Amino acid sequence: MTLYAESSAVLSWLFGEPPGDKVHQLLASATRVFASELTLFECDRATHQHESAGRLNAVQADAARSRLEAATTSWNVHRIGTAVMDHARRRFPHEPVRSLDALHLATALRIAEFQPDLQVLTFDRRIRSNAAALGLDVLPEDREA
Repeated sequence: MTLYAESSAVLSWLFGEPPGDKVHQLLASATRVFASELTLFECDRATHQHESAGRLNAVQADAARSRLEAATTSWNVHRIGTAVMDHARRRFPHEPVRSLDALHLATALRIAEFQPDLQVLTFDRRIRSNAAALGLDVLPEDREA
């Protein structure tokens, strides 16, 4: 199984939310995991925001950052380049699509060009509906979107 790890799914795992266990299982069983550099950026920012708001203490925030850093050593992190930016500027099947979501979708499509078995791991409903409409498989399957 080849996965594209989108921020909403990764954050549910990092923050110990209930669907995070499923995300962790999927990530652990994947043969390859791809992510956008945007995923890492969004996870770092969300961790800082949760810590500043008191939803995570310093120890929990450091643990989340450590889990992400350890996991990403084996991930293929895709940079946001010209091809991704060009595709993100186009119309998607289910508009409106937020800018960062468009970058995730464009990155997944770019990766799918050389990884046709790519499955998008996300809880974001806009990304789920657009990825499916674009012919990508979406996980987890049992998540209501």
